[in-house]
Amino acid sequence: MPVLISTLSLLLFSSIASQVAGEALKVGDKIPDVSVTTAMGKALKLREAVADKPAVLIFYRGGWCPYCTKHLQALMDIEQDLTQTGYQLLAISPDQPKKLAETPDLEKLNYQLLSDSQVEAAKAFGLTFKVPDKLVKKYLTEYQIDIEAASGETHHLLPHPAVFVVDQKGIVRFAHVNPDYKKRLDPDKILKAAKKTAEQ
Repeated sequence: MPVLISTLSLLLFSSIASQVAGEALKVGDKIPDVSVTTAMGKALKLREAVADKPAVLIFYRGGWCPYCTKHLQALMDIEQDLTQTGYQLLAISPDQPKKLAETPDLEKLNYQLLSDSQVEAAKAFGLTFKVPDKLVKKYLTEYQIDIEAASGETHHLLPHPAVFVVDQKGIVRFAHVNPDYKKRLDPDKILKAAKKTAEQ
């Protein structure tokens, strides 16, 4: 798939960087009482999920995004270590449940992909932005990427890529949000943050 990059998209992400920095959940915040959906269509409350086992929450744009799928694959390198440290790895995107099954190389992923098609979770975490209509059309006509088909919705909302390490009380112990969709947090840094939190 061609690299999704354009002057319009670069301007979009740079113009909202400061806004996201002020709205996203930070260390010490409690995660919102929101639900996401499994690939099988079952609702999963995030607070209940982390109460059972602390988690590393990954927010990504969707299986259609090559930067996202590359990061999802890279996370496999730390998934076993995270499990041994006592953490579960949960990756959340606006992809509707049936689209999760179309994620490239899905069979290689041992952790759970979750649907937030109405982006209620991403909104509550302070991560969403609206894709301009012009860019929605550009994605569809030039890259054959239909974000409405991916989510099953017409909101044109996406989350900024983000990582949250959350303890069993639902408290954010580590947070990383970057409006530049081309840049993702190195998996080793995620593992280091999780281990540091586990030791506290």
